[in-house]
Amino acid sequence: MSPARANKKVRGQIWFVGAGPGDPELLTLRSVAALADAEVVVIDADVPADTFLARCPSDVEVHQAEADAAANGKLVVREAKAGRTVVRLVSGDPAVFGPYAEEAAACAKAGLPYELLPGISSSIAVPAYAGVPLTTSKRREVRVLSAADVAEAGIVEASNATVVAVDAQSVLPATAAAFVAGGRDEATPVAVTWHGTSTRQRTVVSTLGSVAADTKDGDTDTPAVLVVGDVVGQRERLSWFETKPLFGWRVLIPRTREQAAPLTDRLRRYGGVPEEVPTISVEPPRTPQQMERAVKGLVNGSYEWLVFTSANAVRAVKERFTEYGLDARAFAGVKIAAIGEQTAASIEAWGIRPDLVPSGQQSSEGLLEEFPPYDSVFDPINKVLLPRADIATETLVAGLERLGWEAEDVTAYRTVRAAPPPAETREAIKSGGFDAVLFTSSSTVRNLVGIAGKPHATTVVGVIGPQTAETAAEFGLRVDVTASTPNALLLADEVAEFAANRRDEMLEAGQPFRRPSEMRRGARRRNK
Repeated sequence: MSPARANKKVRGQIWFVGAGPGDPELLTLRSVAALADAEVVVIDADVPADTFLARCPSDVEVHQAEADAAANGKLVVREAKAGRTVVRLVSGDPAVFGPYAEEAAACAKAGLPYELLPGISSSIAVPAYAGVPLTTSKRREVRVLSAADVAEAGIVEASNATVVAVDAQSVLPATAAAFVAGGRDEATPVAVTWHGTSTRQRTVVSTLGSVAADTKDGDTDTPAVLVVGDVVGQRERLSWFETKPLFGWRVLIPRTREQAAPLTDRLRRYGGVPEEVPTISVEPPRTPQQMERAVKGLVNGSYEWLVFTSANAVRAVKERFTEYGLDARAFAGVKIAAIGEQTAASIEAWGIRPDLVPSGQQSSEGLLEEFPPYDSVFDPINKVLLPRADIATETLVAGLERLGWEAEDVTAYRTVRAAPPPAETREAIKSGGFDAVLFTSSSTVRNLVGIAGKPHATTVVGVIGPQTAETAAEFGLRVDVTASTPNALLLADEVAEFAANRRDEMLEAGQPFRRPSEMRRGARRRNK
């Protein structure tokens, strides 16, 4: 814990934070700030801990909330009295079918300061993600009920209002029967949604009379949201989330999580479920003397250009600078080139703007096409520093020498094959459990096959360029998508377009659309 946090021990702050319906991107900005300052988090069991706790400090103390609001209140009060910043993280909105009233009363009784940061209630967000508007120009009244209360009461008043019943799944038959007993027609449309706002979302449209039978295979342990009323009829044309081109697709990315972050974000935008499987491990060079001399040369002004070919190279140089107590000012007078948008972004995150990034092909060849030849009049120094991997090709060195430069190729890091992924991941790769795999280099193809085996024939294969496509073909893989430009984000865009076209073709042919993982032999039987 930092000294600043350790020294502020007077009276703790308590935040009641609404986590929303499940998607961490729906948090309010103030809620994100509260989590970033938390010393203790008391979290509901149905809040996905991994994604939300990632926003907290690494030393945060986590407690699982109990079903008893009084016990949670005592815990929050105890930690706050010890001078700690406490976040009570509640599913949905704490003040809507939540424990806020009881637990906040305990804080008020103890004389402790607290604030409520509302979250998006599942009663609002889940229907919206299911494509069901709760109001229209003709339907202005909405009622939000607890499904358990409806089922236990056995009857609800007759009305044409749209009704949202939360936590419906375990009592769904009784809830539907109560609506009918209260005067609603059995033909009244209903929509039931599980795992709302997540890429696991599933919605069933039915009627009050048929919904119990139509949802009998649903997960009775998973909270569901039931919408009753004519507005359900809007779903067919307003369903925007579940119709995303990669909705629910499990996409394999053979890269480290750090390297794959922009790509995974883009895939999630299309509704995909990315899963990173590292195929290489980046390690320091066996002997550090080369890098030590290179860093000394940078400081002494021995190089005219510094060329970064990967984000790993940027990271390796930055780590060595930090070790020596240097910062970006040591690059004064040195021109910097970068291959690839991610490499350039890594440099810019260091506070440096690259002088040259290829405008065309993002490769050694693309850089050489735009790299200036050495000019003894305008270039006082003819040396170029290349901090790279131990397995880098000679293409760039040879090309720079042809342009008149003296290239100093330095091993900044080593790449070794990563350990095999868990057995269940290997089985999913080989059996077709992944809907797509995106290869961003030839080495990712070779290393993935080496540590986990070949992807199943039903898996959609996307590659970043022709060379990667050739490598995939050598291993007997059918390439479905080759990016028109070697760019990982563009590859994601074009795989999404491929998926959308496939869906449209199947629907036009009168076939039900299924993801690739659902089309492999035996998949439907195993999914039941």
